[in-house]
Amino acid sequence: MSSLWATRAAAAEEAVRSRYLHRVGGAVPATRIGRIRSPRSGAPRARARALIGPWHYWWQAHLLDCLVDAQLRAPDPRRAAAIAGMVRGVRLRNLGRWTNDYYDDIAWFGLAVHRAGPRTRSGPRAVAAITARLRAGHTSDLGGGIHWRRGDDFKNAPANGPAAILLARTGAVELAAGITDWLADTLVDPDTGLVIDGVRPTADGVQRATTTYTYCQGVYLGACVELAQRTGDGRWRERAEAVLVATARHLAEPDGVVGGYDDGGDGGLFNGILARYLADAAARVPDLPHARDLVLASAEAVWAHRADTPHGPFFAHDWRRAAREPGPEAPEGDLSVQLSAWMLLEAAARLS
Repeated sequence: MSSLWATRAAAAEEAVRSRYLHRVGGAVPATRIGRIRSPRSGAPRARARALIGPWHYWWQAHLLDCLVDAQLRAPDPRRAAAIAGMVRGVRLRNLGRWTNDYYDDIAWFGLAVHRAGPRTRSGPRAVAAITARLRAGHTSDLGGGIHWRRGDDFKNAPANGPAAILLARTGAVELAAGITDWLADTLVDPDTGLVIDGVRPTADGVQRATTTYTYCQGVYLGACVELAQRTGDGRWRERAEAVLVATARHLAEPDGVVGGYDDGGDGGLFNGILARYLADAAARVPDLPHARDLVLASAEAVWAHRADTPHGPFFAHDWRRAAREPGPEAPEGDLSVQLSAWMLLEAAARLS
C-alpha cells in the first residue's frame, strides 16, 4: 500500500511540475516559479502576461511545500535544486523581498521555507524576516491575534493558524500558544466546534465572519498538534480531538471524503491544506480520531475521479466528482486545484 500511494503522489508531482513549474520570466537561471493556469493560451500576448503575472504569492508557498513533501518521500538532487530555485524565484518575483502586506501569505511561505531547511541557503534569512513581521502584526485588538493584512482591522484563522505553527516551530512557543488560545476563545463556534473565518471590530462591538472553510480547521488543528508535541499540555490534544470530531461530522461525507468548496481560485487550496494537517495529526498523535481516515478516504476519491491524459492526470476541485480536462474556464486548470490534490496524495503516502 505504501508504494501505491507513493506512486500516485509521484504521478501528481510530475503532472504539476511539467505543466506549471518554470523559470522566472521563462529565462532567469537557477530560479523556479509556478504559473497560475495550464494549459496556457497560445496567443503571444497571453503567453507574455503568463510569464509576468498574475502574482499569487501564497500559491507559490504551497507549491514549495509540495516539493518539500516529495523530497521527503523520495529524495532527489534535481528536486532539491528546484526547491532552492523556488525560494530564489519567489523572492525575485516579489521584488527582492521576503514579505508582503498579507500575514497569511508570509506565514505560508515561512512554513514551507522552514521545512525546506538546509536545501536553501537563504532560508534562515527568509524565516527570520517573516517571523519578525508576524510578531509585529500581533496586537491586543479584539483580544489578541494577528491581523489578516497590514493596515486592516480583520483578524482571521487563515493568518493566525499558520503563524502559530511557524512561531512554535521556530521557538516562540509562548506567543504561538497565546495566538492559538485566541483562536479557541474567539473563532471556535461553540455550537458546531468548527473554526469560523474571522472577526472585525464595529462601532457596536464585533462582527463575525462565520463561514467555516476547511483550511481554517486544518491550521487550527495543526497549531494544536504542534503545541501538544512541544508543551505536553493536555488542552492542546483535547482541542485537536474536538476539531477533528467537528470536521468529520460537519465537513465530510459519511464515507469520510471531504467535499468541495470552491470552483478553483484561492479556494482550490483549502481542502489540500486541511489534508496536510490531518496527516500531520495522524502521524504525530496516532490515537487522534478521524484524521487518518479522512485523508485516505479523500485520497481514494480524488484518485478515482482523476482525468487521465497523455501528459499525466488532472484532478477535480471537488474530490467527490469526476475531473475534466481543463478548458479556458475550468477550475481543473488552476494551479491551486492541482496542488490541493498533490498535497492530499502526499499526505496519503506519508500515512501509508
